[in-house]
Amino acid sequence: MTQPEPMPPGLVIVIIDDDLAVRNSLKFSLEIEGLTVHSYATGPDLLKANDLNRCDCFIVDHKMPEMNGLDLIATLRDRRVSAPAILITSHPSQWLRARAEQACVPIVEKPLLENVLLDKIHELVGGKSW
Repeated sequence: MTQPEPMPPGLVIVIIDDDLAVRNSLKFSLEIEGLTVHSYATGPDLLKANDLNRCDCFIVDHKMPEMNGLDLIATLRDRRVSAPAILITSHPSQWLRARAEQACVPIVEKPLLENVLLDKIHELVGGKSW
């Protein structure tokens, strides 16, 4: 199995997940790969941030209090934030899969095994040049 090319330096990834352990573990694993990572516990916390357009990719949990992941991504799009987003969730229903596909948001299923999430990030932003 070949390794993907390294990510370009300076990529900023934003994680939104209400589970502190998941946020911390994703942050740690992505920072090891050389990515800059910011994390938020909820959608409303993220929406208060001033520099949403400086993000290169959002990793969004679907099942969160206050606002689910797809609604958060829709709100970002309404605010003209165009960075790609990845929805992470366990056991997505057919309805959720269809809604995510319609919104052009890939789903990566939990548990996040091997390099599936990193590979998806690479697919979405790996070709970005600086």
